[in-house]
Amino acid sequence: MKKKILIIQGSSLKKINIKTDTSFFLGLEAQRRSYQIFYYEPKDLSFINGKVTALCSKVKFEDNPKQPVKVLNKTVLNLLQAKLILIRSEPPFNQQYINTTFILEHISKKVRIINHPKALREVPEKLFSLRLTQYMPQTLISENLNEIKTFLKSNKKIVMKPIESYSGNDVKLITKFNKSLINKFIRKYHHLMFQKFIPQISKGDKRVFIINGKIKGAISRLPKKGSILSNMSKGASAKKIEISQHEMKISKIVATELKKQNIYFAGIDFIQGKLIGDINVTSPTGLKTYYDLTGVNLAKHFFDNLKN
Repeated sequence: MKKKILIIQGSSLKKINIKTDTSFFLGLEAQRRSYQIFYYEPKDLSFINGKVTALCSKVKFEDNPKQPVKVLNKTVLNLLQAKLILIRSEPPFNQQYINTTFILEHISKKVRIINHPKALREVPEKLFSLRLTQYMPQTLISENLNEIKTFLKSNKKIVMKPIESYSGNDVKLITKFNKSLINKFIRKYHHLMFQKFIPQISKGDKRVFIINGKIKGAISRLPKKGSILSNMSKGASAKKIEISQHEMKISKIVATELKKQNIYFAGIDFIQGKLIGDINVTSPTGLKTYYDLTGVNLAKHFFDNLKN
């Protein structure tokens, strides 16, 4: 019987961390389901005379920290051969990322792609939350220094987030108006997101997993001492958590919106019952951590529901 092919568009294989990597975790489950797995980076994707191809590494994922990925060979693959393509390359959501979505959209009616390339363009991780501000802390998106200064005066402490950044990179707590610092970030990123600081972040946030429009679980991520960043890549620790009825209500609203947008897999974050505006759709993480804490393998649910 001909094996099924899974193709993953991801960041460098050298970055895979077997303890936390969701792409690796999904790959292991795919192998259990007899998929052949091919892996490429965005730079290796091409459109050639109507065909979408990529220079791929055929890989085998192994539950072995010393050698989690074994590259079997390299080949140029016509992506129409895939049964499933996962877009798992890390942000930033830059022009290269956008280019890959346009190229992959060319074959999206013939191959299942998660998340859908057009949907990734239409659900920018921070800007999509503009339609959800009633569930968020006080929020400003601006390059205007006077507006930023007024927002800080009104809220006392604010968090500054670059719209195109990820993993907590360049997120700053602002307690005094620093024109030089803010201007530096505006020159680098243009529009910035500012939100009222929620001090309860010291007790952790909540990452809620959404698969195929359903709420499937959550973890809490506790920042390391002295930090406001709950990202695991910034040293946060995780624990099992239940979400409140209020958070569940908001999560279901977001999940419904995302399914309408053709987003299959996402992660959303809460602090003290407030949606903090990061709608993680480009490369949602946390499934391996959730499994370690609960014993529930959401990768199985991910693949079981592909036909729905």
